[in-house]
Amino acid sequence: MRSWSRMVVDAVESAETKDPVVATPHGRVRGRYENGIAVFRGIPYAAPPFGPHRFRPPVPPEPWDGVRDAGAFGPTPPKPPYSEAFGRLLSDPSVPGDDCLNLNVWTPAPDPAARLPVMVWIHGGALTRGSSAVPVYDGRAFARDGVVFVSINYRLGVEGYGLFPDAPANPGLRDQLAALEWVRASVAAFGGDPGRVTVFGESAGAISIGALLASPRAQGLFHRAVLQSGPPEASDRDKVRRMVRRMAARLKIPATAEAFAAVDRDLLLRTQAEVGQLSSPVLGGPAFGIVVDGDLVPRDPLEALVGGAAPDVGLLLGWTRDEYRLWLVPGGLLERVDRLGPVALAGAMARCHCGHEVPRGYRALHPDAGTADLVGQMVTDHILRVPLHRLADARDGRPTAALDADARGVPRAPAYVYEFAWPSNVPDLGACHALELGFVFDTPDAPESEKLAGEGAPQELADAMHGAWVRFAVDGDPGWDAWDGSHPVRVFGVGDPHTVHGLRDRELALWEEEAARPSAPTAEPADGPLEPEGPARRTFGTTTRIGAPLSAVRRFRRSGARGGPEGGSGTGRP
Repeated sequence: MRSWSRMVVDAVESAETKDPVVATPHGRVRGRYENGIAVFRGIPYAAPPFGPHRFRPPVPPEPWDGVRDAGAFGPTPPKPPYSEAFGRLLSDPSVPGDDCLNLNVWTPAPDPAARLPVMVWIHGGALTRGSSAVPVYDGRAFARDGVVFVSINYRLGVEGYGLFPDAPANPGLRDQLAALEWVRASVAAFGGDPGRVTVFGESAGAISIGALLASPRAQGLFHRAVLQSGPPEASDRDKVRRMVRRMAARLKIPATAEAFAAVDRDLLLRTQAEVGQLSSPVLGGPAFGIVVDGDLVPRDPLEALVGGAAPDVGLLLGWTRDEYRLWLVPGGLLERVDRLGPVALAGAMARCHCGHEVPRGYRALHPDAGTADLVGQMVTDHILRVPLHRLADARDGRPTAALDADARGVPRAPAYVYEFAWPSNVPDLGACHALELGFVFDTPDAPESEKLAGEGAPQELADAMHGAWVRFAVDGDPGWDAWDGSHPVRVFGVGDPHTVHGLRDRELALWEEEAARPSAPTAEPADGPLEPEGPARRTFGTTTRIGAPLSAVRRFRRSGARGGPEGGSGTGRP
């Protein structure tokens, strides 16, 4: 093969006259010009993760001669479809094929001299669904505004996050690391600056970024990070093992990677979907997740970051006002939780390991709210807003005892916090989980965005939110005050974006007070579906209490059977 420098020169010359051709470390690729933007789709960054590579860390793809066509999205990783109720709201196209570890690039200038800022998108989907081919994630608006945009695929479900005795943990997260290494090596040829990379992701994508932020192996691969509706966390290893063991029991095979690799792929997906039916973000349950592995993830990501890891990486953090409504509305669980009343509150106490004082506090703060809204906000605060607040507090510049000894005195890049509060035009969804995506990508009029937002989403809100993300990638400042002791939160809702100081501080103070109370003995619900394991059990670093009777817990669990969007727990992660 010819030298890389010669191929880069050829790429630049070709881009001036016809379809853009750019060199990567593994061979040349031909994209397409679309409205003045050079677009490359389906570029492999690793070999197909099947055959000898099944359940193994990613390896580089085989180099190719000639020019590889990059005009269409590549194969998507194996995944089950959404249920009918959630499929009406969430798009998730599937592209068949084994070469699913691929990525896409939108660039305004495929020229090594451009040195433009880079944004790398990591999609959500409960680590079981989603892909870079979702139309909402079109990167044209970022390229239009002077950013080289990259979106990636990674292994999902049992293929990416199953925990086996005969295979390394977290292969899906290792895929993401390999994609970022590809960006460092290749993005300059597409016009990007490998020294100005911002990673951003939503839900499971944000959780993944939290793990990468805390990973020593990812240091230097990105310089800013955006976590949308997903906290840094690690799942309990036993919880992930239970998911694998339940699948193995249904398949009547050993719970080993070798045995799973011999199962028909479609049967494996069906079994995964069946086993995950009882899980949901509100109810909990066994689910796939990132685990501490002593290697890529050497310790709990939240504790590492609060302790001072990645101090030089600027952060943009936030959530939607009504995250839980995507988890409760489509399957009719909202009405069922309201009917259950005290039983639902008892179940939420078990899910969050708290005593009666917490729901009483929420009731006092929101006397007109229904039970489902109280339960939804309690769970959302506990598993999402509390850890993101902890992370932001670690960046506010004030001395804190939470910092590891070697991090004290080290300058910390600022954090910026937002809340998305515009209510969907789809009845009952409110400002639900994932609704902000069409606004961040400036694709609110795409049919796939309208499924969740309804018709008539305000373009001016997309202009404001998308513009803030671009500004953050360009110079590290999205356009409002950095987090400090006054807790400034930028609210993107009806009307002009504005800053509110101390938004949700009263609710989150309930969890801080709960953490300061003496712990009571904890009880284990049958099968543990309401047991928030790992970091989700912690509030401000302390394990809290459970005050719900097991009979109430079981009734609450049964009320939500098959109610979750994708058979996962944690923060939902569509």
